[in-house]
Amino acid sequence: MNKPNIKVTILKEDKGYSAHASVKNNFIASEADSFECLITNFIQAVNFTFEKKGISYTKEELKFTYDLTSFFENYKVINAKALSERIGMNQSLLAQYINGIKQPSSSQIKRILLGVQQVGRELAEINFIF
Repeated sequence: MNKPNIKVTILKEDKGYSAHASVKNNFIASEADSFECLITNFIQAVNFTFEKKGISYTKEELKFTYDLTSFFENYKVINAKALSERIGMNQSLLAQYINGIKQPSSSQIKRILLGVQQVGRELAEINFIF
């Protein structure tokens, strides 16, 4: 059996985080109080699911989809204030989206995503002098 691609959806819940994925008639889910524990628990659940087939996964092999709160929890290196300035969004509004106080429209989510992706492309092209 080829190793299936796994797309994991991560959500911030009222208390903690949840993750789920559907893979070849298997629904895999986990939850935890912290983001770090969630990732560990989910990888264990995935590996348990495919254990009899001799397949195991690492975090790098999973494809993650996040809600805004989970994304900013995982990528703390991204400064929300600087991102809001870059994409021309009110800092307070972005903070409300990140904290789950307000729900962004699909166009606002796309705007934030495009800003994050642009930063990622710029970072990927950086070189340092040795």
